[in-house]
Amino acid sequence: MSAVTAIGYIRVSTDEQASSGTGLTAQRAAIEVETVRRGWTLLATVEDAGFSGRTLRRPGIASVLTALASGQATALVVAKLDRLSRSMLDFAALMERSSKEGWSIVALDLGVDTTTPAGEAMANVMATFAQFERRLIAERTREALAAKRARGVTLGRPVVLSDAIADRIATERAAGRSLRQIASALESEGVPRVHGGDRWHPSTIRAVLQRVGRSA
Repeated sequence: MSAVTAIGYIRVSTDEQASSGTGLTAQRAAIEVETVRRGWTLLATVEDAGFSGRTLRRPGIASVLTALASGQATALVVAKLDRLSRSMLDFAALMERSSKEGWSIVALDLGVDTTTPAGEAMANVMATFAQFERRLIAERTREALAAKRARGVTLGRPVVLSDAIADRIATERAAGRSLRQIASALESEGVPRVHGGDRWHPSTIRAVLQRVGRSA
């Protein structure tokens, strides 16, 4: 089996914690002890001091992921999983990325270790919960949008166009023209569309009518 080369990653979320250094020191020590125990080569321990774990938009973790992707190291080691990410969705994305790029993730506090079958199983369980979370978010979003539609809220970008065009659309609709007929006429005349371009759609005409308080 080839030797494992690891990169440690440590993080604290506030400037006060960064200044004291205690949290960073404890994380660094745990990573060093574990890599020595395993006989791994620890290339470096990269820190993000004063950064939230809510997203992966951090300079330290970005450099770590670049090093892993380029093959400079084969394992990412963190003392605690929440130091890497507080988002299960982000963790699942990292799992997928590590699998595609051929490196491993080790989180000492939760037994996540994709270099071993048991640790990989634990990571997959967590990824399953992340997928469950993703589906719950999607379901809540659909329900929220449905509730807004039921209240008559117009979704999407606001319709912005001249009063003259809005009055024309309302007048033509009142005269009995269909939404498609109005859209085709505006398009054939090259009238600029709401957000640029010259394509008009019945849904756009409907949105204009709703804006001016006319029935579509």
